[in-house]
Amino acid sequence: MNSNNLLKSHVVIGASAVGIATAELLAERGEQVILVTRSGSGPDHPYIKRVAADATNADELTQIAQGSSAIYNCASPPYNSWPKDWPPLGAALLIVAERTCAVLATYSNLYGYGPVKGLMSENTPLIATHPKLRVRADIWSDTLALHKAGRIRATEIRSSDHFQPNSMFSLALCKPLMEGKSVMSPIPLDVPRSWTSVNDAAKLLVTVAEDSRAWGRPWHVPTNAPISARELILRFAEVNGLKRPKLSVIPYPILWAAGVFVAMLRELRTTRYQFDSPFLIDSSAATATFGLKPEPIDEALRDTAHLLKNRILNKP
Repeated sequence: MNSNNLLKSHVVIGASAVGIATAELLAERGEQVILVTRSGSGPDHPYIKRVAADATNADELTQIAQGSSAIYNCASPPYNSWPKDWPPLGAALLIVAERTCAVLATYSNLYGYGPVKGLMSENTPLIATHPKLRVRADIWSDTLALHKAGRIRATEIRSSDHFQPNSMFSLALCKPLMEGKSVMSPIPLDVPRSWTSVNDAAKLLVTVAEDSRAWGRPWHVPTNAPISARELILRFAEVNGLKRPKLSVIPYPILWAAGVFVAMLRELRTTRYQFDSPFLIDSSAATATFGLKPEPIDEALRDTAHLLKNRILNKP
């Protein structure tokens, strides 16, 4: 049976780009949102209540989530500590979902598939072996087991890298361009790639939480046709009235060496395969089932510039 009634109370875990977009989407519908972060940060909106809490504390989070219809897992632990931070967070959210009977809707990524040739669909096996890539797949496996046992109601969405902050594309390519600096890309510029809008992720996350057809399986976020990083940054400059950039690529040996001293660069070695070869997503299932289509690229790129200006460049 479909469940299309509007949810009246929501808990969003994490003020990531998707977490903020999800909270704001729900709030703009006039619904109450509790946004949980360690610091109590988040957007200022009359329908968003910001709460500082540790989401790994199942007892504390259960009290916060009592009476909510859905819990949206949009947490974003530091990338270099995923294997340590994600397991206790994922386990706590399963406990809370079972205690509160709220639908658990999780925002995730494509890492669990590992290196794949061709399109990735929801039926692509989760065969990643590296701990960094495997951790999200293991959380979904645990979630799905509880769903199949009838103990929780759960679903998951997966997206490719985003246009908007704080993605590799926005920070490494768009931000220097907006600051008038040279654009030196840490990734190959001419490999076809799927890029997903944060706004589309939020729309799908809210949709799958509300619709029982979505529960018990993952969904790929509606995503436009693949485009290379070079094409994308040139389009970003054009639609935002910026000077056409001169682009260069940082040689990988230099990035590898820098990783000896910079933890984040060292961690990115694990996902280099996502940029060296075509990284392509099939999102047709969500479009066919829910009628959702991806945000036009030009709109997403304008949104990227707006967010960078307000949140990163700190300009009025």
